[in-house]
Amino acid sequence: MHIRLEQPQDYREVENLTREAFWNVYRPGCTEHYVLNQYRTNPDFISELDFVMIEEDQIIGHVMFSKAELVLDDGSRKPSWTFGPISIHPDYKRKGYGLKMLQYALEKARQIGIGFLCMEGNIDFYCHAGFDLASKVNIHYHAEPKDAVVPYFLAQELIPDWLKSNGITEVTYCPPKGYFVADENPEAFEAYEATFPKKEKAFREGQLPQFCQSCGMPLTRIEDCGTNADGSTNFDYCQYCYKDGHFLQECTMEEMIEHCSQFVDEVNKNMPKPMTKEEYKQMMRGFFPILKRWRRLDVNR
Repeated sequence: MHIRLEQPQDYREVENLTREAFWNVYRPGCTEHYVLNQYRTNPDFISELDFVMIEEDQIIGHVMFSKAELVLDDGSRKPSWTFGPISIHPDYKRKGYGLKMLQYALEKARQIGIGFLCMEGNIDFYCHAGFDLASKVNIHYHAEPKDAVVPYFLAQELIPDWLKSNGITEVTYCPPKGYFVADENPEAFEAYEATFPKKEKAFREGQLPQFCQSCGMPLTRIEDCGTNADGSTNFDYCQYCYKDGHFLQECTMEEMIEHCSQFVDEVNKNMPKPMTKEEYKQMMRGFFPILKRWRRLDVNR
C-alpha cells in the first residue's frame, strides 16, 4: 500500500470509486462524486492535498481538502479548512485503510501550515484521527442553533493554539459553496450521473434524516417521495410538493412556511416541547433557506 497525489489520468477512476463508496450510505444515491468532479477547478481546492491510496496497482482510496471560512459575530471572516469526500473502496472498508490515509493527509496538511479543520462526519471513526465535537471549542454549525451540540460536526487544531493565536474564541462555520454544486445545478448533475452505470437508489438504515427539499417533510419511504417526468422516484421532494417532474404549487418560501404552519399540531406529536404556530414558523425560517428549492431561488420573489 502507498499514497501519492492524484493525477489527471486518475480522475474518472477516482470519481467512480467515490460513487461506489458513498452510494446509499448517507442518502439514497449520492452526489459526492460530482462534488469531486467539479471541485478540481474550484479556487478553494487544495491540489497539494489531493491524495489517492494504491493497493496492488488499484486505487482503493481518495481524499481531498478545501479552503473554508469561519464567520465571527461581527460578520468578519477568518480562514479555515475542511476535507472530504474521503473514499475507500467497499472491498477495503473497515480494515484500517481509511484511517491510515487520513493520518497521512493530516500530517501533510500540518506541514504546509493548515492550522485548523472543521468537518462533518461520524465521531466514532474520526476521533481516532484526533477530531472532537466542534462545540467544545465554540465553533458553531451554520444550520443549527448556536447552543446546539451537533454530534456530526467535528473539529481539530492541527497546529496547537491556532484558534487562540488567531484571536478566535467563538465563530460559525459555513461549508464551502462548492459542496452544494449538485443541489445548485441539478440538471448538470443528472447529465453527469447518466455517464455512469445505472444503480438503484434506496432508503437504508443508518442514513442521515432525509427531508423534502421544498416543505421539510421527513422522507423515510419510497411512498413519501414525488415522481420525475418519466415516472421514476424523486428522492428530493415529497409527493405533496412534486409530481411528474413539476412542483404542484408555485409559491415563495414564506408562502410555503405559512402553508406548513397549519400542521404544527401534527409536528408537536414528535416534539419534546410543543411549539406555538409562530414558534414553528420561526423554526422553519431558520431551516428552509438550506433546502434545495429555496437555495436555488430568490425567496423574496
